[in-house]
Amino acid sequence: MSYPAKLQRIVDLFASAPKDIRIQALLDYSNRVPPLPPRYADNRDSLEQVHECQSPFFLATEVDESGAVTMFFESPPEAPTVRGYAGILAEGLNGEQATAVLELPNDFYYGMGLEDIVTPQRLRGMGAIVARLKRQVADQVAGSAGESGEVST
Repeated sequence: MSYPAKLQRIVDLFASAPKDIRIQALLDYSNRVPPLPPRYADNRDSLEQVHECQSPFFLATEVDESGAVTMFFESPPEAPTVRGYAGILAEGLNGEQATAVLELPNDFYYGMGLEDIVTPQRLRGMGAIVARLKRQVADQVAGSAGESGEVST
């Protein structure tokens, strides 16, 4: 399966890297999670918690009028693996069309070899993050279609 170009490059990089490099790359991505904009930082109740994650993890998505998706994540620095995964999602999917995000398999991380460096419990949390993202995007797309009078099928 192919993914949006930015995410595909990240998947390919991880898939071709030795285990120790994958670990380092995941930690590197943990430092790339952008800070929350004030509308979320000042109103944390507007973020959805992903309870399946071992560490506190919160997210929000926005779909603009063109269908482009932007994601926002809050995860403590003390949780570098899940935070790194958030960094991968942010770098690989921000700005992509909603349809591309909705087509992403919840467990796409298997193509990256993350199962070799992350515990099964953390992998379940990562799958739950993608499921939540997709649900939020789907809800916004459905809401947009309803507002414009279009019928979604």
